[in-house]
Amino acid sequence: MSVQIPPTERLRTDTIEINMGPHHPSTHGVFRMVLTLDGETVVDLEPRFGYLHRGIEKTAEERTYVQNVPFTDRLDYICGITNNWAYALALEKLAGIEVPERAEYIRVILGELTRVMNHMLAIGFLWNDLGATTFTPVVYAFRERERILDLIEMAAGSRMMPSYIRAGGVVADLPEEFMPRLQKLVPHLKRFIDEMDTMLTKNEIFRARAVGVGVLKAKDAINAGITGPVLRASGVKYDIRKADSYSIYDRFDFEVPVHTAGDVYARYLQRLAEARQSLRIIEQAMRDIPEGPVTSLPYKQLSRLKPPKGEAYGRIESPKGELGFYLVSDGSNKPYRFRIRSTSLLNLTLLREMCLGHKVADVVTILGSIDITLGDVDR
Repeated sequence: MSVQIPPTERLRTDTIEINMGPHHPSTHGVFRMVLTLDGETVVDLEPRFGYLHRGIEKTAEERTYVQNVPFTDRLDYICGITNNWAYALALEKLAGIEVPERAEYIRVILGELTRVMNHMLAIGFLWNDLGATTFTPVVYAFRERERILDLIEMAAGSRMMPSYIRAGGVVADLPEEFMPRLQKLVPHLKRFIDEMDTMLTKNEIFRARAVGVGVLKAKDAINAGITGPVLRASGVKYDIRKADSYSIYDRFDFEVPVHTAGDVYARYLQRLAEARQSLRIIEQAMRDIPEGPVTSLPYKQLSRLKPPKGEAYGRIESPKGELGFYLVSDGSNKPYRFRIRSTSLLNLTLLREMCLGHKVADVVTILGSIDITLGDVDR
């Protein structure tokens, strides 16, 4: 027979405050979370960042437009190509620059390869955060990342920091061996995604740690300006490639997958589904890519570029969500104002609400499911 303890006689405990980070292996960089705990239950969480702040936006206002391209590589340093693309779009709007058709296809191919790479790494790191430090997903993800970076290096001459997409097109045409390598890689990546699906999706431990954890409701995500896979995993079918089509995305047949649960598990499934759609786009782009020039603005002209006075905002559907650049020109060869609409920063804004009521171990999982890059947070 169990003994009922009166409420007045129950053990009373004080809440405690602990720091997770800035040097914690699961914070994906120098990011600090101040947790208030009742036992192991999170009753408050305060995200604190700024440890990596590099002042890119103000520094960029002292550099010419072309000199700012390498800065964009170092924002979300997993996704250098798509960072270049968003900045190039803003500058092309500001200066009225046209982009050759072949260059648009090259941008799409490399941009979607970057999306696949990002999503596979996000899944691998999530499993690492779950404690699978000697498990295979993150090692497998890095292996496939290297295959994709081989192609990016083939095109750009650099792997992580390509500076390849610039206003008016791309730096150089693809080498002859690029397309044959890509044609072999796409079916390989399809098989790899299927393997990850088979290995992880029905895993009992993963489901116990992910289903129902860190739920983000659709209305809250919309109100906070959250975008990308995190938003679509909460049931909101919003993708800039469809909603405000840029480049040549209106030529391709692809779906915008959504999941409605809004939890860690849904965000994992969302990235798997999006990676498959990216490969679908790449196959169409390989089939239809035309011959022709790859830039309308040679480097000498770009280095002397002085857009007319005005302002422009260029945005893309980057792997993590909406990435935008806001430029103001005073007629000189340097931007008067240079501002970035970061994906990772805005996707972090509801971290506290997603973690309340969960355990300390769940905080690591929830943060991992958001998929942040600290360079994109602190800029």
